[in-house]
Amino acid sequence: MKRLSLVCAAAVLFATGGAAQAAPGSYDSYGYQMKPRAAAAAKPTKAVSGTAAGKIKQKKQAASLTGMKPAMAPSSGPAKVNIATGYGAGKIIIDQSSKKLYYTVSSTQAYVYPVAVGKKGFKWTGTKKVTREVNWPDWRPPAEMRKRKPHLPAYMAGGVKNPLGAKALYLGNSLYRIHGTNDPSSIGTEASSGCIRMHNGHVVHLASMAGVGTTVHVVSKLPRSVASN
Repeated sequence: MKRLSLVCAAAVLFATGGAAQAAPGSYDSYGYQMKPRAAAAAKPTKAVSGTAAGKIKQKKQAASLTGMKPAMAPSSGPAKVNIATGYGAGKIIIDQSSKKLYYTVSSTQAYVYPVAVGKKGFKWTGTKKVTREVNWPDWRPPAEMRKRKPHLPAYMAGGVKNPLGAKALYLGNSLYRIHGTNDPSSIGTEASSGCIRMHNGHVVHLASMAGVGTTVHVVSKLPRSVASN
């Protein structure tokens, strides 16, 4: 299996403010389903040390970069296709050539989702298992990525402007993930540093079936005869 030392995550950060809240049950421009939340009761102010105050300030700054964490509902199920891979049910198959992710529901059918894959030089192939599932994951761009893109922050809290989107499925002990995105226009392209990007509603839908322990096969190209509408 080819391995890359560099790891993934979307590099596009939105400079605009958080997305405006939409009516209950509707979706905003990021693909999130918005639900109104009751205002939190005010908490009494506590005296804090200088060090603690500095940490609180850093957390607030990180949170201000990413915006809110709205309630997220899965999108309606994507299309199902006939598939004959021989992998069996309950597997994730990622075809980098067609930029599609398949989740097999039987030995002959699968949901198919459009995805963004690694850029030239960042693709990889192999088999891994999902080892962790995180809602609104934080993002810590690795040193190699920050060297290439010095404008990236060292840390970014989870939220609507975080490049990892609403959910991430971590693959093996690597830093590769299948995750949502804050840049839906990148879906269907070669855009990442090795991770697999999905629309936020789609990754939530996928995670409603797949989870820790699910096997993920990443291939360069599936034979044309394998999947059909």
